[in-house]
Amino acid sequence: MDARAPSYSTAWPSIQGQVSPEEWQARCDLAACYRLMDLHGMTDMIYNHITLRIPGTDHLLINLYGLLYREITATSLAKIDVEGNIIWKPDTDYGINKSGYVIHGAIHTARPDVAAVIHTHTRAGMAVSAMQCGLLPLTQTTMRFVGHLGYHDYYGPAVDLAERESIVADLGPHDAMIMRNHGLLTAGATLQQAFNTMYQLEGACRAQVDAMAARTELTMPGADILEKTAHLYQPGTRRPYGVLEWHALLRLLEAEQKNSAFPPYWS
Repeated sequence: MDARAPSYSTAWPSIQGQVSPEEWQARCDLAACYRLMDLHGMTDMIYNHITLRIPGTDHLLINLYGLLYREITATSLAKIDVEGNIIWKPDTDYGINKSGYVIHGAIHTARPDVAAVIHTHTRAGMAVSAMQCGLLPLTQTTMRFVGHLGYHDYYGPAVDLAERESIVADLGPHDAMIMRNHGLLTAGATLQQAFNTMYQLEGACRAQVDAMAARTELTMPGADILEKTAHLYQPGTRRPYGVLEWHALLRLLEAEQKNSAFPPYWS
């Protein structure tokens, strides 16, 4: 190979012994989340991003711009600050996606309660983001978002730092947002919660697209039922979001790994 050619190898030696136990656990959890997003059909080739705050620091972990979600490992994640400055990354010519820190950095800075942020461009999510009606409370899965969902208008690709203030304002206190004509976003006090919320939001969008495509009259419960249901599904009302599901999801990944040509997420 020409010595001047860019290096796009992904065979990086593990850095487990070079970081704190807390950072390594965060890396393993985030890599697992990327793999789960792929497994559940919520990816867009090499695009989109998930960020996770390293406990006890102001640094975030994010994917390298150029890797498929199914390729991501604990070692391959880049460490950045909230302004997008790279603190550490593997020895590679891959960098990070600017939108990753414009969107995510704004939320992490404004919301200290948020540990993780997920952004997607799924088919169903984009479809609902283009509907004037927004997300309709057609199913129990959707009802949890009634009164707990933000909307952010489209201003072009999210690469302008000036858009940060409106992103934060439109998300408000919520953990989920539809970015109109763009896609979906969720945030969470834990990565597990953010993933669970995205899984439910994506499912709600898919159900709405399917129901509206059936071209039949649709029904929705009354306002009192919607309010009651939304309350019952808020994190902490009955149990934390995502915690009970997480170990089952990791077992699913471990089973999938047996037939995978990619290195395990924990490497």
